[in-house]
Amino acid sequence: MSLFEAVIFDLDGVIVSTDNYHFLAWGRMCEEEGIKFNSEINHRLRGVSRMESLNIILENTEKQYSNLEKEQLAKRKNDYYRNSLSSLSDDDLLPGVRSVLDYLKNKGVRVAIGSSSKNTPMILKQVKLNNYFDAVSDGNDIVNSKPDPEVFLLAAKKLGIEPEKCLVIEDAMAGVEAAHRGRMKVAAIGDAANSSQADYILGELEDLKKVIN
Repeated sequence: MSLFEAVIFDLDGVIVSTDNYHFLAWGRMCEEEGIKFNSEINHRLRGVSRMESLNIILENTEKQYSNLEKEQLAKRKNDYYRNSLSSLSDDDLLPGVRSVLDYLKNKGVRVAIGSSSKNTPMILKQVKLNNYFDAVSDGNDIVNSKPDPEVFLLAAKKLGIEPEKCLVIEDAMAGVEAAHRGRMKVAAIGDAANSSQADYILGELEDLKKVIN
């Protein structure tokens, strides 16, 4: 019997890597606006919402933007991002994704997505996983982004499983914090794998099979 009844996956950086798409889209918008943007700034955007990301970026300019102008900037970036996602396919799935998902299903462990991205439905469709998960909780469903636990708690609610029986897979520190605030255990991968706050560390996604057993 598995230690957990459900596994909730973050999307970007766990299931599929869209980091470079985000980086290029933000970079294009910033270049047009004359705003400083680099990989160091981009790293601070991991796991946070689009508007929160924009506010972080705008720390690097003295120009003042109204709320309406901020919304327009965020929309422009998202348009660039969504256009670039048209080239995304199931070839862009990160190593081990299908193997791990099949393994969990065979074990009777339910699987969900918990992502702050409002583009989650489009991304899942592009990589042919749109009918694979038992529940999807994303930026279209929530008010508060990570590190608030809302997106994970909603995923657990949709699954009908208590938070304490869910394991979250995250690659961002904001997500690790969100999982713990939601009373869930968390397995960290990628950038978050150096976190001392994680309950489990995954060198690669396939390592999740050992955790589940």
